Amino acid sequence: MPALIPSDENYDRKVLNTFLVDGRIKQLPVQRKKREVILRYLIPNFEGGRVYRESEVNDILRAFHEDVATLRREMVATGLLVRYRGEYARPE
Repeated sequence: MPALIPSDENYDRKVLNTFLVDGRIKQLPVQRKKREVILRYLIPNFEGGRVYRESEVNDILRAFHEDVATLRREMVATGLLVRYRGEYARPE
């Protein structure tokens, strides 16, 4: 699993200002570093220690962008969420 690029608060703020409108993602960034900022923005919406069904993950992500499948896959690929037998959780 690829490691996340370290966060830089000023850079993150600039990316969020560019790609969010009223808290929703207006466009998914193509550049990996920017996309990871967006993914980190989403993770506080998932409680630590809780297991989510895929439909629950989709409902949470849909509040931010219509392409929930891409967001979900990217969050797993970057290690922000773990997936096991169709269930998801934040890593411990």
